[in-house]
Amino acid sequence: MSTENLSQSPEQPPRKPRVAVVFGGRSSEHGISVVTAGAVLAAIDRTKYDVLPIGITREGRWALTADAPERMAITDRRTPDVEELAESSEGGVVLPLDPGNREVVISEPGSVPKALGEVDVVFPVLHGPYGEDGTLQGLLELSGVPYVGAGVLASAVGQDKEYMKRVFTSFGLKVGPYVVIRPREWQRDESAARKKIVDFAGEHGWPLFVKPARAGSSIGITKVDDLSGLDEAIEEAQRHDPKILVEAALRGREIECGVLEFEDGPRASVPAEIPPPQEHAYYDFEAKYIDSTPGIVPAPLTPEETAEVQKLAVDAFDAASCEGLVRADFFLTEDGEFVINEINTMPGFTPISMYPQMWQASGVSYGELVDRLVQAALRRSTGLR
Repeated sequence: MSTENLSQSPEQPPRKPRVAVVFGGRSSEHGISVVTAGAVLAAIDRTKYDVLPIGITREGRWALTADAPERMAITDRRTPDVEELAESSEGGVVLPLDPGNREVVISEPGSVPKALGEVDVVFPVLHGPYGEDGTLQGLLELSGVPYVGAGVLASAVGQDKEYMKRVFTSFGLKVGPYVVIRPREWQRDESAARKKIVDFAGEHGWPLFVKPARAGSSIGITKVDDLSGLDEAIEEAQRHDPKILVEAALRGREIECGVLEFEDGPRASVPAEIPPPQEHAYYDFEAKYIDSTPGIVPAPLTPEETAEVQKLAVDAFDAASCEGLVRADFFLTEDGEFVINEINTMPGFTPISMYPQMWQASGVSYGELVDRLVQAALRRSTGLR
């Protein structure tokens, strides 16, 4: 849909498109999602859009929240929570499941349901399962409400690191060595599953990175230097996801590149480099969000390397059928080859996050970035496309 189609009357000027910023969620990345939402709420142009902030609690309740970006920041090394922002501790916000009706309703015990007005587009800034993985996108498709970012398939592929790598390989993108342990393997024969990892280490060497297969923000990841740390790393990963991914360490530079959907198709930003953090074993959650290890923007690459990684980032965007935005993460190995590590279909989106920084260096400000994403969503229809 376009902004010209919004309802109006002869007596009234066209109303502004209404953007529901949906954040929080049930994943372990709840707090980072709230921080991202605060940045988006602070940046969105209120002269151009009406805004409705909707938080999803850790238990899954949809709540109308305060429009208070200043309360949605990391303070004292602690991330914020939707429950602290919710206007009520009971009831919830309900999206219609009728594609012909986009009116959002809030219902509380003992009260008549109250209409909050129509929503024209949803900006879902959820990270991880139950939000970034296609589940919320499927709900919005059923509701007939346009939304920012990747659709159901691309969101699911972008969340599951195993199938992401399989898709990339099928499109000719280079990925690093990995092995997957599924829940059924672990339950059926724990010792055989562990041996599978040990054999992988024997082939590719230590250290290994043990990860939840469907989590992000570097949560639940452990760098394992030898066999003695393996069981603890597996247990930590399985706290976040019963399916785990084990990757061989790649020696090289960490390079990231942003992709943004323009009117004429996806374009890549200037790339950035993530230098090895001084006080961390690798670029983990603490280094990313708490200590804010700075990246180098633009990355000190040759023109040929820059062009190559930009092309590969767009290739990854297309391979997974993405829409809106993606951050693509690569290793530039010692022999000069780019190996894709993963994509993120809803990357960290605070002004200090790498994705906005890369676009800032490419000439697109944070506010313009938010606007372009909303406009891209308004141009798209829901359903098959």
